[in-house]
Amino acid sequence: MPSPLPTHLRQQFHQEYKDILAYWQRYAPDPVNGGFYGRVNYQNQPDPNAEKGIVLNARILWTFSAGLRHTHHDEYRPVADQAFQYIRQYFIDPQYGGVYWSVTAKGEPANATKQLYGQSFALYGLSEYVRATNDPTARTMAQELFRLMVKHAYDPERGGFQEGLARDWSPTDKLVLSKKDNQETKTMNTHLHILEAFTNLYRVWPDKSVDTQIRGMLDAFTNHIVDPKTYRMKLFLNDDWQVRRTAISYGHDIEASWLLPEAADVLKDKALQKKINTLGIKMARAAADGLDSDGGMNYEYDPVTGHRNRERSWWVMAEAMVGFYNAYQLTKEQQFLDKSLQSWEFTKKHLLDTKNGEWFMGVTPEHKVTGNDKISMWKCPYHNSRACLEMLERSEA
Repeated sequence: MPSPLPTHLRQQFHQEYKDILAYWQRYAPDPVNGGFYGRVNYQNQPDPNAEKGIVLNARILWTFSAGLRHTHHDEYRPVADQAFQYIRQYFIDPQYGGVYWSVTAKGEPANATKQLYGQSFALYGLSEYVRATNDPTARTMAQELFRLMVKHAYDPERGGFQEGLARDWSPTDKLVLSKKDNQETKTMNTHLHILEAFTNLYRVWPDKSVDTQIRGMLDAFTNHIVDPKTYRMKLFLNDDWQVRRTAISYGHDIEASWLLPEAADVLKDKALQKKINTLGIKMARAAADGLDSDGGMNYEYDPVTGHRNRERSWWVMAEAMVGFYNAYQLTKEQQFLDKSLQSWEFTKKHLLDTKNGEWFMGVTPEHKVTGNDKISMWKCPYHNSRACLEMLERSEA
């Protein structure tokens, strides 16, 4: 059951949600080459020659589709439509299917490999567009993309998905998120977002094949990716699910702590829901170790080298808000609500750019701003707008 927040906090989330989308409406569209700029700096100055990535464009599609669905405000429809049409025209591979990883500023293929992370976000965005508009073309595209991912990248013997493939879906060593020469052929990050995409697809196409894949992905997390002793995720693995590189990613752990239960919820399987909810709570407890006394969450820790990355990243703080709130909803433990709201207070104080809009990429432990991109291949409106949206939807009485 949702847990109501005080009116003033709901108003804050509502206003921040509107402000984020307004920023992207104003500064993201590329009036010369179409679509959206591949990079905009902290001074809101675009780089008109920057490559355009599928992750950015698919997350814009998701964000404005979700905004249209949630608010029913037609002002969000043009950006959602623009994102859909740009992906359809420039990112979809007309010869082999699937989406390119990136295109040039003018829309020509730049990196044409079929990274499963990129396919996942395209599927996630398309599915949300269908939720918002019921567009039949987008529905067909989403179904076809799902079938291609399963056909070419699914591992029927060991479960899970390959990290990336060449343009024609043949093997490749050109992986974006991992190192093929270290046999990092399956990653937590890609699997988390494949699961996220399949979950959203199931909402608009509750087909048995999607149900089967969601269950298989949850099995992969419970049996291979989440450590049963620490409840932290293993980040880089090989085909046989053996760990190839060690690190603790606090942001991904807290993000997964609510994305896994979300996936179980759409299947309406009470036994599975109970199992995954229990796992999610344990993951949230483990991720809380990444919090510092100022309310910020550290980025990463390597227990082998002892190196701790203490940057407070915009996306980590956004996921902390939702993950700890989800744990509060499941347990009713005040500590989780406190951690969620502390994450928001930290974000308001240190990450919101009150002068030029949107969020900074991150701050140091001393709260000095880092980075210089408001928009980039990875700096997108998805984590922060989604956090506000989740907090609003979850707190509705």
